[in-house]
Amino acid sequence: MNTLKQLTIIILTVLLTSCGEDAETLKKSLSIKTNTENSTISIDKTLEVALINPKNIEISSVDFSLDGKPISKNQPLSDFKLGEHTITATVNFDGETVEVTEVISVLNDKNPKFYKVEILNTYPHDKTSFTQGLEFNNGVLYESTGQRGESKIRKIDYKTGDVLQEISIPDAFFGEGLTILNNKVYHLTWMSKKGFTYNAETLEKTGSFNYGKSKEGWGFCNDGKQLYKSDGTSLIWTINPETLVETDHIQVCTAKGKIGRLNEIEWANNKIYANIWQRKGIAVINPKNGAVDAVIDCKILTDQIDNFSLDENTLNGIAYNPETKTFFLTGKRWDKLFEVKIIQ
Repeated sequence: MNTLKQLTIIILTVLLTSCGEDAETLKKSLSIKTNTENSTISIDKTLEVALINPKNIEISSVDFSLDGKPISKNQPLSDFKLGEHTITATVNFDGETVEVTEVISVLNDKNPKFYKVEILNTYPHDKTSFTQGLEFNNGVLYESTGQRGESKIRKIDYKTGDVLQEISIPDAFFGEGLTILNNKVYHLTWMSKKGFTYNAETLEKTGSFNYGKSKEGWGFCNDGKQLYKSDGTSLIWTINPETLVETDHIQVCTAKGKIGRLNEIEWANNKIYANIWQRKGIAVINPKNGAVDAVIDCKILTDQIDNFSLDENTLNGIAYNPETKTFFLTGKRWDKLFEVKIIQ
């Protein structure tokens, strides 16, 4: 091979390699610009998105989406849920397609209201119960308790504290929240990624189910149609009661950020009421978008519990009684069950 041909081949090889590297570099140079501040924006705003193209690549088209749903370059957020979302720009250029992503957080546009509780009655409660779930069904109070070797599901006469019926959970499982729908008890366990179902009348076990994307099992409630499950994070999952498959989720947020460690939950008045682990308050949550509409101060209750602690014997247990239209609140190893009215 003569020197000229050899030089030509070397030059072509360098050019081809450089073009490949250059194309990859150009792809990496693209980014998304938004009108968020520190990647956050409130739900009452309009999200503005644009593609930053510092290399001036000749682009055929660019389409934006939010969590896979198409959006415009000026997108109102009022119909979106709160929490983290992924913006994707699908860019077409030079016969190629590349996706560029940016994660943002949509927060509430107003601070939560602050409510207090008025104690109407105080009833005895088994102070050995590590309360995880609390719910009324046909006038009977159901309670689930935790700790391995201690976990139970009980029916209770709430006025006397007497146990009407109970079953023990196998020692391998750490019992968590429960809810009752259509004469069926749905019960969670903590880290085993497994739940169980029982006949609400006999407490006979009827089945089991596995968790999907949710991290753990913490709290359970229902709205009469679907189940809601907390997993110890800021997420609350919706579950189909027939298939027991997680179908969607909300992320619970205020105007400042997400609220984590959601524990026992209760459905009442078209809202989700949630204990926050190691806190003295209850969050009132909009189930449609995850906004914390209000926070209920329960310090008046914790002050009456001799063994109260934020580490172990914390506030946990919310039951709404539709017959009395009042809430019943307790905690882990508390000796009292409080019937309360929420004061706005």
